[in-house]
Amino acid sequence: MSDDLDLTPDSEAEYDPTAKDESIKVTGMFQEWFLDYASYVILERAVPAIEDGFKPVHRRILHSMKDLDDGRYTKVANIVGHTMQYHPHGDASIGDAIVQLGQKDILIDTQGNWGNILTGDSAAASRYIEARLSKFALDVVFNPKTTEWQISYDGRKQEPVNLPVKFPMILAQGAEGIAVGLSTKILPHNFIELIDASIKHLEGKRFSIFPDFATGGVVDVSNYNDGLRGGKLRVRANIEIRDKNLLVINEIPYSTNTSTLIDSILKANDKGKIKIKKIEDNTSSEVEILIHLPNNISPDKTIDALFAFTNCEVSISPLSCVIIDDKPHFLGVSELLRRSTENTVRLLKTELEIKLGELEEQWHFASLEKIFIEKRIYRDIEEEETWEGVIEAINLGLQPHIKHLKRDITRDDITRLTEIKIKRISKFDLDKAEQKIEALEGEIESVKHDLDHLIEYSINYFKNLKSKYGEGKERKTKIQLFEDIEATKVVIRNTKLYVNRSEGFVGTSMKKEEYVTDCSDIDDIICFTEDGTMMVTKVESKTFIGKNIIYVGIFKKKDKRTIYNLIYRDGKSGYNYMKRFAVTSITRDRAYSVGQDKPGTKVLYFSCNPNGEAELVTVFLRQKKGLKRLKFDVDFSDLAIKGRNVKGNLVTKMPIKSIEMKEEGVSTLKPRKIWFDETVRRLNVDERGELLGAFKGEDRLLIIRQNGIVKTIIPELSTHFENDVIVIEKWNPKKPISAVYWEGEKERYYVKRFLIDQPEKEELIITEHPNSQLEVVSTDYIPRIEIEYKKARGKDRKENELVNLEEFIAIKGIKAQGNQLTSENVKQIDMIDPMPYEEESIEDDEDESKDDVKPGNKQSSLFD
Repeated sequence: MSDDLDLTPDSEAEYDPTAKDESIKVTGMFQEWFLDYASYVILERAVPAIEDGFKPVHRRILHSMKDLDDGRYTKVANIVGHTMQYHPHGDASIGDAIVQLGQKDILIDTQGNWGNILTGDSAAASRYIEARLSKFALDVVFNPKTTEWQISYDGRKQEPVNLPVKFPMILAQGAEGIAVGLSTKILPHNFIELIDASIKHLEGKRFSIFPDFATGGVVDVSNYNDGLRGGKLRVRANIEIRDKNLLVINEIPYSTNTSTLIDSILKANDKGKIKIKKIEDNTSSEVEILIHLPNNISPDKTIDALFAFTNCEVSISPLSCVIIDDKPHFLGVSELLRRSTENTVRLLKTELEIKLGELEEQWHFASLEKIFIEKRIYRDIEEEETWEGVIEAINLGLQPHIKHLKRDITRDDITRLTEIKIKRISKFDLDKAEQKIEALEGEIESVKHDLDHLIEYSINYFKNLKSKYGEGKERKTKIQLFEDIEATKVVIRNTKLYVNRSEGFVGTSMKKEEYVTDCSDIDDIICFTEDGTMMVTKVESKTFIGKNIIYVGIFKKKDKRTIYNLIYRDGKSGYNYMKRFAVTSITRDRAYSVGQDKPGTKVLYFSCNPNGEAELVTVFLRQKKGLKRLKFDVDFSDLAIKGRNVKGNLVTKMPIKSIEMKEEGVSTLKPRKIWFDETVRRLNVDERGELLGAFKGEDRLLIIRQNGIVKTIIPELSTHFENDVIVIEKWNPKKPISAVYWEGEKERYYVKRFLIDQPEKEELIITEHPNSQLEVVSTDYIPRIEIEYKKARGKDRKENELVNLEEFIAIKGIKAQGNQLTSENVKQIDMIDPMPYEEESIEDDEDESKDDVKPGNKQSSLFD
């Protein structure tokens, strides 16, 4: 060991045993070094710059690809190696960054296996895949004349400080990064919508932009918060029911892939939250996940469960952070687009100014050349023996002819003239020279016009980008409020349906026409025309149905409760008939006749009744000699609901002048059983959740919320229920509601019992004091509560007390304050089992043995 280690002090720093130990203070070192490291990570690695939307590694990759660009594909391994001249980190990080850029399919054209964002498969090794800059990138990202340059990390190369990007690239691609103490998560937005928003900003109009994902799916942007901290997106997969035992997922949420999605479904199945038979993944270029269901499982319930318990719905929290002047700033996506658009305008202005300068230089030299050759000034130098003499001779020869020039002649200008070859002088064409100068003057005026109308020029620039590169970049992710999506279907109502009744067109692109309803791209619509034609067709941008449309609506297959009532004049006999029918199945795009398909048939009265209502109408006849009765009433409830093809019952043989509704009807169908599913907080008719009862057309649903709001509503399957609903049941107008609440001002518990006398009105049943709160509520006839009292100091605790609320207080008005429950200090109030009560027997209006429709009792003519 002694041979290997020499512990003796050297001659320059000898050890002194008498010297005192010296300590080095590290106070402040950690803070300084940490801030240096944090600043480096934030500025040089994790957060994009606002000017071009790139992190340094992406900027260096694109710059390197521009260096290598010759129009052909280049091995990614070569691009990685070239980028390492500018980037101080390893090849792995560069290779991963190139793959990320390539998968976004905006700036890089790819060749080979670049992985799959749908399945999560990784790309092949960099030596096996190739890339080149896209035409879009070459158009909008690069311009060395407007680029600011800096020395690379090792001082050997020049690299751009920022690329002169003339597009909101940061929003088109999105960006994610985790730095020290902060992070950024800017979501990708739609290419076309960004251009439209930029144009609107330049036009001084308001705009809004929302994320769009390459994986498709459905997104709820109601809480997007402009991409700032605190915002949240809910993204769902698109799920379709292929048949009763098969669901198909054809679009997945952003931030997931088919592997993670299937894993989450299998985990939910293992936990018993959903029941599935098996899963097949047929994904390749498009997503296709097949979910096979057992025979006894509802596909609608499974869809809701997939949204509730798996990655078929995910929440994404955006955080828009960018680098501005070497500091991180949090800006909303709208502000990012505004700044990017204004930066584009600035770059376009700079390019125009550079172009103007170049054109003016070309015009200047072309004018000098024309004078030099036309005036034969080149002969003035024949006698000169020195270079200075040559320069001076040319200068003197030009002076009489340069008054129209826009700047003075420089020595460099004269030097360029001396470089003109004799061959060019001998073939000089004065007409062509003047045409060239005139063309340059035209270009100069055009550039000056563009500079004077810079905003208009910038708008045209964006429009040109849209027309040139917008094809195939339409929105992939549908925007939808999830509360509007029915539990039984995946209906994305993201567009509006319009109709031109007289011309007979329906569609989503006819925005100047009559609005009908919200619809989705996968909806079917049902249409009726005045001549008795009925057709079901898919929602399209514009579809011809037939002239004189009298009804357009969303068609629901196998819907037995929507009943159509009509009176029509038969084209053959001229007699007038009435009928009631449902449309449960149909062949799409086929025209059906709801009359007898005779020329001259005309519908005189039509109504669509979603719950089988039957109205009373008044028929007015045309005056005719000997006709004494000119009007009479017709009750549709006297008519049986039959098939679409039946002729119907005769109303009258006389010509009808007009028909008017006299009285709205009620449903003639048997009550419909409705359930409430707590999992998705929606009503359904599929026996999912708690049975609320059988509802007729006029029956209502009682809703009581924890905040004391009481209301009744007509049950609709699309209704969204708040999370604080504590009572939801079929409303009995004669059944009292009992409530115990804490009165905030008096700080005492009060009891009230009441009936709802205004079912259409929403009522507050507690006082408006901010500290008032609902304690317990009951809809039992004889409810009971148990009061647990607090122990008073120095006294025994009072025993629990049972209170019969029906005996405690009489039924009063809904606005009454009620009676004080007790003056003692209460620890807890619990609702216990009510006292038995025998309701009055009423005739059961729901006979399961009855058919869904009321039998008709008049098969012959109603009126002659």
